Amino acid sequence: MRQYSAILIGTIVVVSTMLAGTAGAAGAANASAATAQEHDHAAVSFDTQTSGGSTVVVDEVTIPDGGFVTIHDSSLDDGETLGSVVGSSAYLEAGTHEDVTVELETRLSDDETLSAMAHQDTDDDRVYSFVSSNGEADGPYTDGGDIVMESAAVTVSADLEMSEQSTTGNSVVVDRVELSEGGFVTVHDSTVADGAVFDSIRGTSDYLEAGVHENVRVHLNESLTGDETVYPMAHRDSNDNEMYDFPASEGADDGPYANGNGDPVMAPTDVMVSHEATVSFAAQSSGGNSVVVDEVFVPEGGFVTMHDSTIEDGAVFESVRGTSEYLEAGLHRDVVVHLEDELADDDTLFGMAHQDTNDNATYDFPTSEGAEDGPYTTDGDIVMDGGDVAVSAAVSASAQVSDGTTVTVDRVDLSEGGFVTAHDASLFGGDVFGSVAGTSEYLEAGTHENVEITLDERLTASQTLVPMAHRDSNGNEMYDFPASEGADDGPYTANGEAVVDTAKLTVPATVDATDQRSDGEVVTVDSVTLHDGGFVTVHDSTLADGAVLDSVRGTSEYLEVGTHENVEITLEESLSTDDDVFAMAHRDTDDDESYDFLESEGTTDGPYVAANGPIMAMANVTVDSDEMDGTHDEMDGMDNETDDEMGGMENESMTDESENTEMDGDDSVPGFGIAVALAALLGAVAIARRND
Repeated sequence: MRQYSAILIGTIVVVSTMLAGTAGAAGAANASAATAQEHDHAAVSFDTQTSGGSTVVVDEVTIPDGGFVTIHDSSLDDGETLGSVVGSSAYLEAGTHEDVTVELETRLSDDETLSAMAHQDTDDDRVYSFVSSNGEADGPYTDGGDIVMESAAVTVSADLEMSEQSTTGNSVVVDRVELSEGGFVTVHDSTVADGAVFDSIRGTSDYLEAGVHENVRVHLNESLTGDETVYPMAHRDSNDNEMYDFPASEGADDGPYANGNGDPVMAPTDVMVSHEATVSFAAQSSGGNSVVVDEVFVPEGGFVTMHDSTIEDGAVFESVRGTSEYLEAGLHRDVVVHLEDELADDDTLFGMAHQDTNDNATYDFPTSEGAEDGPYTTDGDIVMDGGDVAVSAAVSASAQVSDGTTVTVDRVDLSEGGFVTAHDASLFGGDVFGSVAGTSEYLEAGTHENVEITLDERLTASQTLVPMAHRDSNGNEMYDFPASEGADDGPYTANGEAVVDTAKLTVPATVDATDQRSDGEVVTVDSVTLHDGGFVTVHDSTLADGAVLDSVRGTSEYLEVGTHENVEITLEESLSTDDDVFAMAHRDTDDDESYDFLESEGTTDGPYVAANGPIMAMANVTVDSDEMDGTHDEMDGMDNETDDEMGGMENESMTDESENTEMDGDDSVPGFGIAVALAALLGAVAIARRND
């Protein structure tokens, strides 16, 4: 643990000086959680760990007044106050929190000493805006003048989790895999503990990109025959061919990821070979058009079918509301079942495991009047699980990267039509109307997937958004909730609570540029926020035609982490005609603070990207010809001045004489030759562009 002596003042200059000037000082800014609670002081506990580079876990953090726990990398020691931030938690209520997982916005590629730091929420918006505000908001907690933080060595490798489960013996499901550089998950049987490194391999996954993967199915080449402890192990793709070559190369390629102790990253897990189906279906809200089955195990493949409560009255076929797609043999989680016969009222539904008795991967139970694809049974009882379904709405959203202008909701199920609204985290603080960040277009009753919401204002900081299903209570297909102060278009509710989900929106960069007039030499970008430093580059309209490199007209100087306003970019190739330009945020991928995108032919210093592509803003630039107009005005003034000097002679003759004097090299008409040269230059550029 390091200590930094400081007095917390809400400006970045003071904080930067504080950290840089006291790096390496010894002390004990932290305190145990028990002591922190007793004295109402902030505290952090952060242990050495292995990570796949995308997340870390803070063991315990106490936040007296609410706030965040933020992860800083080792550049903090060099005074990089903002640039050292690699991730921050969601808002934490006042109190002590254990095992806080922090998603890192800047993925780690090498082992690193990280610092977990307790940060305040000084502006009470529940959004960590320390970086985007240039350090003016959400600074660190201090205790006795010392920043509350603790450092730990993090080995960047891999991490995985697997829960006990039933299996057919032919496949298993690994709950979560986090890889720093891409690779595979290999399932070894228990003989690996006896040193059978290669012979213990039962199967491996498809190639997995670097990052986090959930519910990874691994098919086993050699089936398990009984209950056993298996060892899912994270393996590298050391030769970068996306093929698992560990056994064939006798261990020379694609060996296992190792933790900080040099041991393989693995998660020994008990699995039970079973021939009995299981279903888990929890109570939930729905728009009446679809439901989600938490887990189903079908030992020989089949379906999970939703029956309504009339099944209890013996309505075997009439009770069928919908069924899943065909499920291969094994365990399945979070299965969405679309209901062909929609629910109009609250009901108890039963998720029932059905066989595929005719092996055609088609559900034929109702059409065959029960002759085919009947339910799985155990000891003569049908395998099913019931759950109360409130007919209202359902919303599902996942973590995503955005340019701060949009958020996408994975699935929305509405019983009567309406909207899905993105609220920010201030909703949890009671700001019902002010938390509205954007809303969708009107959505008909039914299920909608990948609903994009355009946000009312561009977000510059990563944060948790709360997608909420709203009714169209007045039937005008317009979202009137804030304007009516809640009288119209309120949220769908289930069990007395609003139907919502939460999703982490990572905003690595934002750019704002507005239409402007220019001399063609300079373009001004209104605002750019970079969470990892870099540049803002101006591309001309040929970018839209695919001219990625040739469209570059100019780029800014290196921009530090944070927000920069009114960034003027001098164009290396000026604009001679009106054009749409694209101000694009670019990274400094090689950390040399020099823009190498063109020289490297795009391999270095590429753009910041979000789900929809590069993070950029378009602006129309009107090339102003006022300079030429001003030159003509200047000439007219010179003519008048010459007329006066010549004693009132007629304008036409004096103008001729003045022009002759200029052509003879008389310096009494300054700027005329420059004006002619400028006009010629602009004309030549215009002709050249037309020829191109």
